[in-house]
Amino acid sequence: MQIFKPLKTIGSIFEKHEAMLKEATAAVQKREHYTPFPEMPSPQEYGETAEADQKKQFESQMGGKFERLKQDSDSWLASDEESPYTGKPLGISYPVYTDIDSYIKASEKASQDWKHTDPKTRAGILIESLQRLKTHFFEIAHATMHTTGQAFMMSFQASGPHAADRALEAIALGYQELTRFPDHISWEKPAGKFSLKLEKFGTNVGRGLGLSIGCATFPTWNSMPGLYASLIAGNAVIVKPHPKAIYPMAIVVGVIQEVLSENGFSPNLVMLAVDTTEKQITKKLAEHSSVRIIDFTGGSEFGRYVEELPGKIVFTEKAGINSVIIDSVDDLEAMAKNIAFSVSLYSGQMCTAPQNIYVPESGIKLKEGHASLADVENAIVNATKGLVEHPKAGHAVAGAIQSKATIERVKKASGLGGKILLESKPIANPEFPDATTQSPVIIEVERNKRDIIKGEMFGPIVFIIPTKDSAESLELASGNAREHGAISCSAYTQDPELMEKIAMQMAETGTPVSFNLTGNIYVNQNSGFSDFHVTGGNPSGNASFTNAEFVVKRFVRIQSRVFVP
Repeated sequence: MQIFKPLKTIGSIFEKHEAMLKEATAAVQKREHYTPFPEMPSPQEYGETAEADQKKQFESQMGGKFERLKQDSDSWLASDEESPYTGKPLGISYPVYTDIDSYIKASEKASQDWKHTDPKTRAGILIESLQRLKTHFFEIAHATMHTTGQAFMMSFQASGPHAADRALEAIALGYQELTRFPDHISWEKPAGKFSLKLEKFGTNVGRGLGLSIGCATFPTWNSMPGLYASLIAGNAVIVKPHPKAIYPMAIVVGVIQEVLSENGFSPNLVMLAVDTTEKQITKKLAEHSSVRIIDFTGGSEFGRYVEELPGKIVFTEKAGINSVIIDSVDDLEAMAKNIAFSVSLYSGQMCTAPQNIYVPESGIKLKEGHASLADVENAIVNATKGLVEHPKAGHAVAGAIQSKATIERVKKASGLGGKILLESKPIANPEFPDATTQSPVIIEVERNKRDIIKGEMFGPIVFIIPTKDSAESLELASGNAREHGAISCSAYTQDPELMEKIAMQMAETGTPVSFNLTGNIYVNQNSGFSDFHVTGGNPSGNASFTNAEFVVKRFVRIQSRVFVP
């Protein structure tokens, strides 16, 4: 006997990628380093002509229609995308529907076959799409660079390999949860002379249509985990990128649609819905009764609006105030260089970038000797100045500023009240002389001016806050995290007891801590298969890349029973 109709299976697509799925599933459990997508853009890994060929593809796309999407549409829309490096519009048009209901109807129709497909087939198709996407990493890098302002290397790594890692992580965790329990159980309970017998049949049912709302700074890295988590769970997804950063996700959606079509599924299962800054459709989509799942990355105000929508399952990453607690160090210069890189990387336009640096006003203990507050400040200022003014490293690390609002915020920071330790200046970029750039502004905040450190100042804005001692530093950092949220925290101490206290007190605010970072690893970085990005434990977001909750809330397990006389 079988109650539920057998799910559609394409065995060959699963077998093709079964080994990678097993490796990824093992990595999810072990939390060790793992990636099938090398982060260095080498010819050996990606092909001798891949970089040049895909740069030509990018250049040929400028000013034209993006015709690689296979979804239904009834019109074309010219995007607002503009390069922070050249200041010029990309001039790309995308296929659109002129009304919201058409997206909904097309998506719901496309979902019928997908939701009746087994997890093996879904996993195989989704991993195939990531393998196919690998052949577009250079184009995605240029698309990301010229929409977000990230430097080329960061654009390649974050939007290509690292985003694919996070997507594969979601697939592996989703597959594991979908197959955790048997679909058929013969149940028997002794009851005296007789036994009670039931045949139990289980199935997984997706929650319904998903909406992925993208951000302007990390369009693929932030969107792909939720997109793939919803797809592996059996749901259709409408992808709504930020109007200023559409091109990178258009490539992703186009590749997924291509693989879906090749395997007999409707490409409308994943639809790209684009808009302009002046005429946005995000709220109309989010509020539509058919949309059941929403993934959002962006500002706190809109994030709270999404979280408060009735009848939705919502996963958010919003803003937070990230802190650095400095108590004692072995090497002051090494610490200062690490902090300088962290605050300068992508001009502070990362959700993990440090903002508030707490230093005891009496100074800190060194391995040999003592450093005053002024010594610590000077070390950080000089390291930052040396980095951003370096003719080769400066512009390569800082990239360009994505939003005009961020530029204005940096310019106004000097007037907030405080001692300016380092003024913000444009960073010269010899390849792109018209690039929109600003170096970090570093401000010492007096005790009576601390109100200015209680909110996120997105961009290259850094505050150094003198404190009574490290205990007060911890109280301020944890209090801000609890009240306003935090995604990262960095701490420097050679005291094991204080290290444990910092770790525990910040953990209680839902904030992970990175201790004593020097060299080439930075608090900004999060690794797929190992680090949990955002915890869901404070106001910076209610979800985490990628724990079990991130996938299991996207489907329900239904178990029906048949009595056996």
